[in-house]
Amino acid sequence: MADLHVELVAADRNVWSGEAHLVVARTKSGDIGIMANHEPVLGVLRSGPVTIRTSDGGTVVAAVHGGFISFSDNKLSILAEIAELAEEIDTERAERALQAAKTADDPGAQRRAEVRLSAAAGAH
Repeated sequence: MADLHVELVAADRNVWSGEAHLVVARTKSGDIGIMANHEPVLGVLRSGPVTIRTSDGGTVVAAVHGGFISFSDNKLSILAEIAELAEEIDTERAERALQAAKTADDPGAQRRAEVRLSAAAGAH
């Protein structure tokens, strides 16, 4: 099976880089799955989990907030405002952030906390 090269980059760091069979991300137009030889794509990311099925059979899940996705010539770039790998997420802290956001009636913070919890759950 052919592979594609993936770069997941946040504003402050390179989050993950490697070869993959499939990447699933959430865009403003809906969820999209990218495999090798997909037609070129440029899209605006929505907050949500990004799932990367790696070439070695593993799975990488990240919580992504905002940014862009770009694919051409079997190279996929995910350029996010904020991105965290699922294993980096402190679920207790994310739960506290979710409760605080609900109390403060802050939908943006609530969505970010929900995405973090969803990504952390998707990695297990």
